[in-house]
Formats: sequence, C-alpha cells, structure tokens
Amino acid sequence: MTNKLEQLKAMTTVVADTGDIEAIRRYRPMDATTNPSLLLKAAAIEEYQPLLDKSLSDTASAPASNRIAQACEHLAVNIGAEILNFVPGKISTEVDARLSFDVSATISTARRIIALYEKMGIGRERILIKIASTWEGIQAAKQLEQEGIECNLTLLFSFHQAVACAEAGATLISPFVGRILDWYKANGDAKEYSPENDPGVISVTRIYQYYKQFGYDTIVMGASFRNTGEIEQLAGCDRLTISPQLMGELEADAGALQQRLSPDMEKPAAEKISLSESAFRWHMNQDAMATEKLAEGIRNFAKDQIKLEMLLQEKSTTS
Repeated sequence: MTNKLEQLKAMTTVVADTGDIEAIRRYRPMDATTNPSLLLKAAAIEEYQPLLDKSLSDTASAPASNRIAQACEHLAVNIGAEILNFVPGKISTEVDARLSFDVSATISTARRIIALYEKMGIGRERILIKIASTWEGIQAAKQLEQEGIECNLTLLFSFHQAVACAEAGATLISPFVGRILDWYKANGDAKEYSPENDPGVISVTRIYQYYKQFGYDTIVMGASFRNTGEIEQLAGCDRLTISPQLMGELEADAGALQQRLSPDMEKPAAEKISLSESAFRWHMNQDAMATEKLAEGIRNFAKDQIKLEMLLQEKSTTS
C-alpha cells in the first residue's frame, strides 16, 4: 500500500504551504502558497539571497519613499516565479495585509503583482492573488475575478465569510482549520478535541457541503493544520495546503486513508443564503472566534511584512 501522502494526492489536490524549494522538490505538490510569514522565513534561506539582491536592484530607481515596499512586491513575485519552476500548477502571492480594508489599493496591488509575473513571462492563469477575507477584500476579489485575475481568499474562519466569497465568484478560499482549533482550546470548555470533533474540521466540512449542494465553483482549500488527524478528516476536500512537516508525517505513515469528503456525499439540508454588507458584518460581529482570529491574522501578517521590509531596508544600505 502507498503511504498516506500518496493516497491523499489521489483524492485531493495537495498544495505546499511553504516557500522552501527543497521541501517542494521533495514532496512534489501540485500548487504552492506563500504569505508574508513564509516569505520572511524564505528570505533567510541562502538559496534565495540572489532574489533579494535582484528585488533591490529592480527597484533601484523607485522613489525612496516607496522603494522598499516595491522591493517586497518584487521579492514575492521573484520567489513565486522560482517556486513555479517546481510545481505544475499555481502559486498564491499575497497582497500586503495592511490593505485588508482598502478595496481600491488591494485591486491596484493585485494588478501590479500580475503585471510583474507577466513581465517575467508567467501567465495570470498560474497565479492566485491572496487577499484577507474582510468585506473589503471580498469586494476587491469580486472585481479582480471579473478582470480575469483569480483570487485566493485567506484568513477565513466563518461560514458567512465563505458564503460571501462564493457569491463574489472567488476562485478559491483558504479556511484556517488549526487556528479555529486554537481559539476553541483557549476559549472553550474542552481543551482537547478528537479529529472528528475538531471545530476547524467541522467548519470546513460544512462549507464544502454547502458549496457542493448549491453548485458553487469556488474551490475549498483547507489550510493551517495542527496535526495529520485534521488532514485525514478532510481527505477528499478540493485542495489542502500542508506544511512540509505534516507532509513528511503523512509520507511516513503506511496506513490506509479513508476518503471523507466527496461532491456526492450525503449532505445535511441547508438553506441558500445571500449576504448584504450589513448582514455580513453582523454575522462576523456575532462570531467572536472569526472576528478575533481574522483581526489577529491580519496583525501578524502585517507584522511580518514590516519585518521583511526592515530586512530589505538593511540589505539595501549594506550592499
């Protein structure tokens, strides 16, 4: 019998949640995804140092006031382009988290990222623009999708975020399984959950079933896993983005993997809903977990974006 990673690949598109080329070479995922935190880690890898230099060189003539911000965009694209040499599918590249509540700035940044990839000869069909699942981020994605720019709505913690993303025509959503679990362990009555009762797993399963029941094309890609049990409970989901560590654990496990999700699985009866801005904001207000984890995620990505800018700023003054 093949290992669980190979079995998973037969029923789910496996995506690498890393910017580490060596890990991508080893585990051979279909797609890969990055974010500011992963780019910050990648920037410390020796293999990527020429890309840092190139990003600074490419923006040498930019105004001093925004040169480093431009260099960060170039670095994200340069690393994304490098990763695309080793995956047959798509790379997700994230918009600055500090723009999560600015529709027009998010759209402008996404267009610049796509233009940088196209300048390198990489078509937009291989790119997903990652945007936080705020109301503003979802509206930006709606416009971008109409322009043929595919979007990955990230930092998604609630069913109503998922509904709004599907209604906006987003190509893909990334519900964060492990961070949902973290919140319930810190704030709920139970401190331990079995994979079957994991609140993150239950959330993604509900979203997946709702999308399939009502024929939405938006792809569900579970993300932010804490253990392989969560992954196994979502086997069969459209896509799963998995860290190298957990891919290694699945690869080392020769047990049988059962498919849990499929488009034709029995689904609980659900009523189709449509969300106005006020309804979306109300449901988010009523969901303490989703509100807190979305805000925390944006803050942490912004913090790592600033650290990345500081790293490039220091490198620009010493090179």
